Amino acid sequence: MSEILPTTHLHIGAIIFPAIDQIDFTGPFEILSRLPNSTFHVLWKDRMPLKDGKGLILTPDTTFAESSPLNLLVVPGGIGQEALMDDEVVLSFIREQAAQADYVLSVCTGALICGAAGLLRGKRAATHWNSFHLLEYFGAIPVNERVVQDGNFVFASGVTSGLDGALGVAALLRGDLVAQEIQLQTQYAPEPPFTSGTPETAPSAVLQAAQQAVQSISSARLATAQRIAARLGINKKLV
Repeated sequence: MSEILPTTHLHIGAIIFPAIDQIDFTGPFEILSRLPNSTFHVLWKDRMPLKDGKGLILTPDTTFAESSPLNLLVVPGGIGQEALMDDEVVLSFIREQAAQADYVLSVCTGALICGAAGLLRGKRAATHWNSFHLLEYFGAIPVNERVVQDGNFVFASGVTSGLDGALGVAALLRGDLVAQEIQLQTQYAPEPPFTSGTPETAPSAVLQAAQQAVQSISSARLATAQRIAARLGINKKLV
């Protein structure tokens, strides 16, 4: 897709939900809310405040019913993603917006929600490392990269990678120069103190501890993915 004209007012919307990983939302918000000539909508079924997975209060400003067609839809993840996998109100909204949006940015396990909406068939996609193996259940082609683009879908792999994905989408919407200006404004030049940010670089003891910490939600996500694959008629072995 070509860059959108600067004179076009952009409508950007991000879904939030109970037990979201807030930085899946607030990271892209920090980048995308700075795009010139744009409005950022915080979306949910109603306007009642809700809490992220750690108790941070977030407040929607636009309901699904009130939302205009969006140029960009952001679908975050988090533990609360599980509750949305059979929520037809949410899944229908995502399908409707994705059908006409210029871009969809999925962050972390937001990819699984998009998968439950039936939008990942044949797409190169990424998600959090602990759910990466589930992508095939939704018909996706898993790609082990921090950010993956396939058509009008951009997938940011896990949590903080939403910043990278958002900068990439900012460039798609308003050009490289604008995206670089936003990167400088936010002084996004990460220098982490450790190299344990991926399973490939983390010490084995760290990886094992991280896997054990999320074992319960991992098992639930696998069972859900298997059930939805059957619902969608997707045979994982044939993907």
